[in-house]
Amino acid sequence: MAGVEEEVEVVVAHSERATLRVGDVFLKIDADQARTDVEVEAMAMAPLPTPRILWRKPPVLALAALPGKALGRLGEPSAASPAAWAAAGAAARMLHDAPLPPWPGRCLDEIASHLDAECAWLVTNDVLPADLVTRNRQVAEAALRPWTPVFTHGDLQVSHVFMDGDEITGVIDWSEAARGDALFDLAILTLGHEEHLGDVVAGYSADVDLDVIRGWWSLRSLTAIRWLAEHGFDPSLPGCEVDVLRSRM
Repeated sequence: MAGVEEEVEVVVAHSERATLRVGDVFLKIDADQARTDVEVEAMAMAPLPTPRILWRKPPVLALAALPGKALGRLGEPSAASPAAWAAAGAAARMLHDAPLPPWPGRCLDEIASHLDAECAWLVTNDVLPADLVTRNRQVAEAALRPWTPVFTHGDLQVSHVFMDGDEITGVIDWSEAARGDALFDLAILTLGHEEHLGDVVAGYSADVDLDVIRGWWSLRSLTAIRWLAEHGFDPSLPGCEVDVLRSRM
């Protein structure tokens, strides 16, 4: 209809980056062009469906919307079927079997140092009870072991996987893609959705150390809380990071 204008929806916005939706186009604005470089190259390499790049004019990257809807949301029950969760696991396995990206990921020492610093901050600033932090730091230790690097998405949140019924239509937000631990991707996919871990592992079709998955749940939650709070998100909402930590007690 003539004269009808598309509304601008703010999908996410904070001091580092913002994503806007205008109709079927997503505009990602990021002052750090290195992240956008990684996203563009990772999408070109990934053996999974990804959003179509419409144009790029730094600091903006324009992407076409994917069909379907997200597998779920952190803090909300997922309405997706067990088969859909298994399909997400199979997609992760396909990615992890793909050739490695040429750029490295975070090393084990860097991850452990960051974890210790965030745990100290949480306790020193009375953000969380010391026993809760201590217990989850112990659980996180299972993730701090050598791994064989694979092509990881790096932020495979349940809201980044799009489905049409039980079929994957695409995976978004590749700016954290790198060489990394396969079980980290599986942990991020199932963070706050522990009841679907069995379906994801079944779709992944490989031996998975569940203690390592739980370790990554604790590690991710401990290290994310400060960033989330400083960027306008609430990690204490039901089903989110603080509840994930409490579930380990």
